[in-house]
Amino acid sequence: MVAVERKGSRKEEEEEEDEDKAGQSAWGWENATAGAIAGFATVAALHPLDVVRTRFQVNDGRCSTVPSYKNTAHALFTIARSEACLFTNPVWLVKTRLQLQTPLSQSPPYSGFSDAIRTILKEEGWRTLYKGIGPGLLLVSHGAIQFTAYEEACKILIKIKSTREKHDHSNDDRLLNSVDYAVLGASSKIVAILLTYPFQVIRSRLQQRPSTHTLPRYRDAWHVLKETARFEGINGFYRGITSNLLKNIPAASITFVVYENVLRLLRMTNKNVNN
Repeated sequence: MVAVERKGSRKEEEEEEDEDKAGQSAWGWENATAGAIAGFATVAALHPLDVVRTRFQVNDGRCSTVPSYKNTAHALFTIARSEACLFTNPVWLVKTRLQLQTPLSQSPPYSGFSDAIRTILKEEGWRTLYKGIGPGLLLVSHGAIQFTAYEEACKILIKIKSTREKHDHSNDDRLLNSVDYAVLGASSKIVAILLTYPFQVIRSRLQQRPSTHTLPRYRDAWHVLKETARFEGINGFYRGITSNLLKNIPAASITFVVYENVLRLLRMTNKNVNN
């Protein structure tokens, strides 16, 4: 009798071991993938600090090809300002000029992107490619404002709905539907546009192509700010905002509806698998 019990116990242990091995093989790829993604995200997020650390390490206080920074915050800001926009600002400038070309333009039109770059370098110099880089840096805040507004609006709406329906807060994400996500996405986009649109206007006005043999209409961002406020008032900083809203609001709604529904689907799938 004892032998039979031991044999049955041993068989159960072997079955449990087989199940553990099967589970490990089934979920091994998922753990590896999650770990790789987490590692990549960590490196990507912290790499700027690694760059700052290295530059501080090699700077001995004497003449050097490495820029001198006051502190970590100053280093991060300086690197972002001088290097992150290094490649994107010329693209925005050429894009703006190509969009402003009309049959009434006094200057010979650019035939395309490469022709625009060559002509600008020949007629105006490489510095022109970086006109509007100041307002462009301030426009980086657009995404941060949008997502902050979206998250805060989500919290408020969830609180209102949970209070009204006396809902269990452990499933707050189920209170919102696709219509809510669309409205919240559109609303957050409107907030971000209203707060950052003046920077777009300033950048676009700085990046205009000057007429042949004439000086640029605006010297710098401060000059654009003063002249626009003087002759047009607050309305001048929101020229073209209607078309901007019509373009970006539907896109924001679709983006957040897709994002939230995909996220919910992944959570449900993961929950079902774990159960």
